[in-house]
Amino acid sequence: MATVSTYLNFTNSTEEAFNFYKTVFGTEFLGEGIMRFSDIPPSESMPPLPEADLNLVMHVSLPILGGHLLMGTDAPESMGFKVNSGNNMYLNLSPDTREETKRLFDALSAGGQVEQELQDMFWGDYYGSCRDKFGVQWMFNCAAK
Repeated sequence: MATVSTYLNFTNSTEEAFNFYKTVFGTEFLGEGIMRFSDIPPSESMPPLPEADLNLVMHVSLPILGGHLLMGTDAPESMGFKVNSGNNMYLNLSPDTREETKRLFDALSAGGQVEQELQDMFWGDYYGSCRDKFGVQWMFNCAAK
């Protein structure tokens, strides 16, 4: 089933923020809980991360109200991120099909800026991100093969 969630970027405080949200909403993290940058499998296309960044949060997902998911990450400067007010939040779309994911990605990125082209990722999803022509940031995660 297609869903929309909110994705928050933090500077080294995702774990603290999400532990707080967990107590506020009385829910538990989904899946394996907190995924860390140290969980990323080695790849020739990605340089090794600094030791200080390995324990940072790569991904966490927390159900809040009405089936809405709050997701988050630490956005390390070593990976080119600079978190500022305004770039610390994405709308995350999880369409049912790859075709719908591509259609939405192409439509929302038209006149805007592609941050990461759609591609198959190591966590199993078809993923990409963009900023639309109005400055709104979008992430796409499609689990369908």
